[in-house]
Amino acid sequence: MSKNLTGKKMPKFKAHATSEKEISSADFRNKNLVIYFYPKDSTPGCTSEGQDFRDNYNKFKKLNTEILGVSRDSIKSHENFKAKQSFPFELLSDPDEKVCKAFDVMKMKSMYGREYMGVDRSTFLINEKGKVVREWRSVKVKGHVDEVLESVKNL
Repeated sequence: MSKNLTGKKMPKFKAHATSEKEISSADFRNKNLVIYFYPKDSTPGCTSEGQDFRDNYNKFKKLNTEILGVSRDSIKSHENFKAKQSFPFELLSDPDEKVCKAFDVMKMKSMYGREYMGVDRSTFLINEKGKVVREWRSVKVKGHVDEVLESVKNL
């Protein structure tokens, strides 16, 4: 059972990101933040989700909202994924799962009868005061970004 972060302060984090940046939770004071966790760069669902955020990026920006994508992939993998998909936002590399664990998005998964720990596709909306105001877990990609955008509009 994952912990509910809604109504709580955003977990503190610091991680290496694309564009040779190190990004921390403190970088988003006085801004809304959408942080989305996804399993793997360049896979169909993750690509589609990233493209939806990319295609709506300017709408989020107009609402004082930044977007971050997070997975366990390397910076090199992230840079390739970001460049290929023309993502205007940064991707955080979390190989040691510190950010994933802070947001409690690691869960037992099963593929071909083999169980393993993996990233549960999840999105968190954090307001300008650093409080988690909405979370989506076990996300289905289709229509998800529209729902997130609608929630940002209602802040």
